[in-house]
Amino acid sequence: MPRMKDEDIQDILTRKAVVLKHYPPKKTKQKRKKTKGFTAKERRELRLFEIEPEQQKYAIFLPLHELWKQYIRDLCHGLKPDAQPHMIQSKLLKADLHGAIVTVTKSKCPSYVGITGIILQEFKHVFKIITKEDKLKVVPKLNNVFSLELDGFISYIYGSKFLLRASERSAKKFKLKGSIDL
Repeated sequence: MPRMKDEDIQDILTRKAVVLKHYPPKKTKQKRKKTKGFTAKERRELRLFEIEPEQQKYAIFLPLHELWKQYIRDLCHGLKPDAQPHMIQSKLLKADLHGAIVTVTKSKCPSYVGITGIILQEFKHVFKIITKEDKLKVVPKLNNVFSLELDGFISYIYGSKFLLRASERSAKKFKLKGSIDL
């Protein structure tokens, strides 16, 4: 400070504002709250994934099967006879099976063998299948072999190696192994 009398310094300080430190006001960002879905308990109570008995008709889901066939044809580039079965099989492993007509060909439980129908829902451990008799069957994947037929191409799915949700299965890399026994 310049050399002044104490009275002059006090006079200057009273007339002028002295800012020692300046903190700009913080801008608070509004946090977006993620809308959480329902818990498993709430979903069970609301019965979100249950199919009502009057909707359990095979004929209602035939258009879904036609859409699924078109989806697989687009995915496998037409299923031409000269296509490599290995490539088609690898694409079918990652494909969504909702709407596919499947048949249980082998099972440890003989009551499951021969069940044929359209897959309505796929969970981690089970398929929900609607049969031609308009019955909704819950078939476990474990210890079952399913067959899929599309345009003369028959593919076998080993349920024990298929214990994933459809969304998780599409990102998984499958390793080729030899034959698998039940």
